[in-house]
Amino acid sequence: MSKGPPDVRIGVVTFPGSLDDRDAARAVRIAGGEPVALWHGDSDLYQVDAVVLPGGFSYGDYLRCGAIARFAPVMEPLIDAARGGLPVLGICNGFQILCESHLLPGALIRNDHRKFVCRDQQLRVENTTTAWTSGYQADQEIVIPLKNGEGGYVADERTLDELEGDGRVVFRYLEDNPNGSYRDIAGITNARGNVVGLMPHPEHAVDTVTGPTTDGLAVFSSCLNAAVEGVRA
Repeated sequence: MSKGPPDVRIGVVTFPGSLDDRDAARAVRIAGGEPVALWHGDSDLYQVDAVVLPGGFSYGDYLRCGAIARFAPVMEPLIDAARGGLPVLGICNGFQILCESHLLPGALIRNDHRKFVCRDQQLRVENTTTAWTSGYQADQEIVIPLKNGEGGYVADERTLDELEGDGRVVFRYLEDNPNGSYRDIAGITNARGNVVGLMPHPEHAVDTVTGPTTDGLAVFSSCLNAAVEGVRA
């Protein structure tokens, strides 16, 4: 286990249908932080230093992926805190929730090949200035698992151009595009750099016993360091 900065509390939200919340909490613990369990019905974030919205199928993916979770009681303080600079990470279904909450632009739609994809995915890290990616090197290539059925990132051309021009594409798919995401986008950030969403699962690549690499660990250790330094991107 890494010895990260002390007393950094990272909340992990559990929605009905979440299935990667425990994995995210484990990743926080391995990075050296203290995971704090948050429930979808909570109206308080309990003074955590950051929040992770994990993967899964919140509320059964009814209506649209993340569409109901966006209105969960916990999202009201989370949205306000994120707009105030609190680091927030959305993984897979969490990314979908961030887009539904308008904390990030665009949307995630069904994979272009209409099939669920589950594989180890090569990515390039294109932005290392966010609260969740400062531990990487610019243009570093990493491998972390990917598993989704509605992972195609889409946005209008103006939004895509803004994301590219402002350096807000954080992760990009390499080799084969697994889901038809526009411009091979795997993850993005908001303008402030404190909110990041990505479809691949860094929490499944924090040790070589349970994952293909440890390439995802830097996502969590980056946030720990940012919290200690008082960085709110």
